[in-house]
Amino acid sequence: MKNGDLKHINLCVVGLGYVGLPLACLFAKHYNVVGYDISQERVKTLLSGHDNTLEVDDEQLNRALSSNLTLSEDIDVFNAVDCGTRVFIVAVPTPVLSDNRPDLSPLLSASSIVGQNLRKGDIVVYESTVYPGVTEEECVPILVQHSGLVYNEDFFVGYSPERVNPGDKSHPVESICKVTSGSTPETADFVDNLYASVITGGTHKASSIRVAEAAKIVENCQRDVNIAFVNELAKIFAAMGIDTGDVLEAAATKWNFINMKPGLVGGHCIGVDPYYLIEKAQVYGVLPRMMTNARRLNDGMGAYVAQRLVHHMNLAGVMVRNARILILGFSFKENCPDIRNTKVADIYHTLSEYSSNIVVFDPWVNSDMVKKVYGIRIESSTENINKEKYDAAILAVAHDAFADIDIRRLVPRPGVVFDVKGFLPRSVIDARL
Repeated sequence: MKNGDLKHINLCVVGLGYVGLPLACLFAKHYNVVGYDISQERVKTLLSGHDNTLEVDDEQLNRALSSNLTLSEDIDVFNAVDCGTRVFIVAVPTPVLSDNRPDLSPLLSASSIVGQNLRKGDIVVYESTVYPGVTEEECVPILVQHSGLVYNEDFFVGYSPERVNPGDKSHPVESICKVTSGSTPETADFVDNLYASVITGGTHKASSIRVAEAAKIVENCQRDVNIAFVNELAKIFAAMGIDTGDVLEAAATKWNFINMKPGLVGGHCIGVDPYYLIEKAQVYGVLPRMMTNARRLNDGMGAYVAQRLVHHMNLAGVMVRNARILILGFSFKENCPDIRNTKVADIYHTLSEYSSNIVVFDPWVNSDMVKKVYGIRIESSTENINKEKYDAAILAVAHDAFADIDIRRLVPRPGVVFDVKGFLPRSVIDARL
């Protein structure tokens, strides 16, 4: 492998989700790219010119498809490439199991597929979030097993963690500084130069793959712990009858105050990745109490929010049993269709113990997918929502579309409006987190 030689590069992005597709489209501006996914349905939808995750708009996707991007559920399409340097970029999910232990099966399965198609001189770069050691201790042996090639002689490995923020159009993948690393100094240089050729936000070459793996997981653990702190403050101040938002606004006037807000922690990163480091730390005999407690506290916030609504309904004299309750938003964050690990489901299930008249409204999410994954019916029509009156409402997700809702027409007083996100005007709400 020639150090830094980026001529005649051919890439195969393995996994076309929130991370892989934007990356494939970006690289396709400069290189020949095959986007591979095991899901026929996903590939078919993308080939029709639409990304249902909404991370890549139709114009951008069709532009890539008409230039250097080929999409397929058959990896042999990439095997037809017989010249130049071949680079596999693995961008598959790393979820947790029902007991919150890391689930490496998607990553190991992708490694098996890549290993079966690996050739001498190939480079494999992993982007999936993992605990330190996974790339070299778990993935590389699978690549060796299925390819019969010698690591760091016949093929090489890099790690460059994804930093995509779903729904955040102000920080596209090309603008985010990329941490890079490689299994040899030459590979590290190559990987860094490869990403630097498309990333406008710059790169940072880590000293090792394990350092790059650790850096990524620390990013998410830090946010999880910080959010847990303000969530705990919200509980304390609620018990004291003090508005947490007012407290944080006052505290933020100090120049070095870290200004964060309480809220629900869901999604595929902050609410999942800390479990990877928690698991690995215990293997080394370290009990990560702060991260474990942060996870426990944040995971309980959905039920806590529901109980706070019940509390305020009781104070207002609103009958809780069989009350008609509106929940605004179901995705794990605003202006995004991603429903993975959404804590709004916990709000719904807790309130279901009191009432069967709960309506969840979210125009962003796929209602069929929500029904399949969570067993919850989603209302997507504003017109249908406006036909009803409710005894209480929770604004759980700050979708921009909710700014146009006349919440007090839907929830006449003494009905209770609880704002989780601090999104609605103070004049129309009864309480906020």
